[in-house]
Amino acid sequence: MSAGESYRERLRASLNSPEFRGARARRYERTVESGMVIERDVRVPTRFGFDIWIDLFRPVEAQGDLPVLVAWTPYGKHDPAPLATLFPASGVQPGWMSDYTIFEAPDPVYWTARGYAVITADVPGTWYAETDAGFFTPREAEAHYDLIEWAGTQGWSNGKVGLSGVSYLSSCQWRVAALRPPHLAAINIWEGWSDTYSEIVRHGGIPETYFWPYIQTRWGVSDRRVEDLWALTVEHPHFDAYWRSKVADFGAIDVPAYIVASWTDHGVHTRGTLEGFKGLSSPRKWLEIHGSKKWGYYYEPPSQARQAAFFDHVLKGEETELAEWPPVRLHVRDRYAVATMKSARAWPVENTRYERLYLDADTARLSRDTPARVAQCDYDPLDFDGAAMFDFPIAQDVDLVGHMKLRLYVSTDAGDDLDLFVAVEKLRADGRKEGFAHWAVFEDGPVALGWLRVSRRALDTARSTEHQPVLANDRDEKVAPGEIVAVDIEILPSGTRFLAGETMRLIVKGRDIYNHPKPMLYMRHEDTVNAGRHRIHTGGDTPSYLLIPVVELSDAA
Repeated sequence: MSAGESYRERLRASLNSPEFRGARARRYERTVESGMVIERDVRVPTRFGFDIWIDLFRPVEAQGDLPVLVAWTPYGKHDPAPLATLFPASGVQPGWMSDYTIFEAPDPVYWTARGYAVITADVPGTWYAETDAGFFTPREAEAHYDLIEWAGTQGWSNGKVGLSGVSYLSSCQWRVAALRPPHLAAINIWEGWSDTYSEIVRHGGIPETYFWPYIQTRWGVSDRRVEDLWALTVEHPHFDAYWRSKVADFGAIDVPAYIVASWTDHGVHTRGTLEGFKGLSSPRKWLEIHGSKKWGYYYEPPSQARQAAFFDHVLKGEETELAEWPPVRLHVRDRYAVATMKSARAWPVENTRYERLYLDADTARLSRDTPARVAQCDYDPLDFDGAAMFDFPIAQDVDLVGHMKLRLYVSTDAGDDLDLFVAVEKLRADGRKEGFAHWAVFEDGPVALGWLRVSRRALDTARSTEHQPVLANDRDEKVAPGEIVAVDIEILPSGTRFLAGETMRLIVKGRDIYNHPKPMLYMRHEDTVNAGRHRIHTGGDTPSYLLIPVVELSDAA
């Protein structure tokens, strides 16, 4: 059992070996290249008795007083990742990354040229290891803490450490920042989920069956044992002590924080990045939400410049444009690659006006008025083309920014449960669907997505709001055939402009609405509980509705 927690730790042999992946054998090496002093495989001690393996990059001319950036990775500090070549559709352009840049990490050449030391560190227990590996565990966070304190107390350090990177390299920042290492001076979380269970393992209580199994093999490259995430996922189907152990105490985080989320990473990072930001105690925190592809946005030169403005001010004490940043900057999207940056004072956006659009099964429309009569529509949840659709014609231009919520009254004529998949789409005036950036490489995405397994409909009343239902995920409440139940579905945050003459479309299905051919990396939900036909009830005592967030914001300077 884990200390203080009611779950059993489980380990397994790695499914991927360092030899198979062509990893560099551990050996200390010092070279001077590209204006940098590079030290490979430096050992950093931890409180646990094992060492962390790091690579250290410093500018050739600098002798001391360097601010430090740390990138903590399970993907291998030895393995450069030229994203422009590996993922041509990622938006990353040739020349944006040097040959020293590893997967989703800051570029050592860029940052050392600006007077920084850069550390890339292998997660303990990964690759050629000295201990077993765990992911987002308390022990991992404590080892991360030890590295930060080592980096902040070296003779070449100015005592101020910042954290940078995308995805895992951001998600790990929540846990260690909550421990408050004395030399941690800044975090830059760039698309980092914060609740592995709710944002990755189960979407709306529905098991994710493709990305989660895949990522376990990517993290778990080791010659030692690794956390048996497959067995633990089976053993812990509800949100319990095991999954809580991977969630940070956001309120304990008080360092300056530059948090970057996107509208485009539904099913991975969007929700968790924004939930983490809401919980921060940091008096100095800035939020940016974009509508672009995540890797391209992180490495594009204007984004690199904003990262530098943040770190140069907080870690070096320089005057930068940071003093002029609004608390929140966000994209309001028109279509793929076209958006306007707006400014706000808070998240969720101040003065949001939530409006109800009622579903009418008779007309397949959404309306501000309640339907004239009770009606129902049905679909086959196992049929790829089976769906219920409801359209809302846009009469005047409107910006929708924030959470949507879908209240449905549903039933099934067979079985004891329903899996519901929801998408909001934008249709042009000619009726064609408008696509948006989606995940790291796609361009045909929706406005927003939501999910719910109906047996998981119970809400966490302490965390839920009128516009954001949060599932308790602590029990299963089955339904009887023909039983009508009310459910609230969280539709993940989005920011989109709808013009007069366009249409907002709501889609409800019993299976994934978006599919990309395997083996392309994407979320999938292929473990269904669906049977029979699903029915959506509207009007009268079953007033199904979509809650939308209407805002009016000024353009960012």
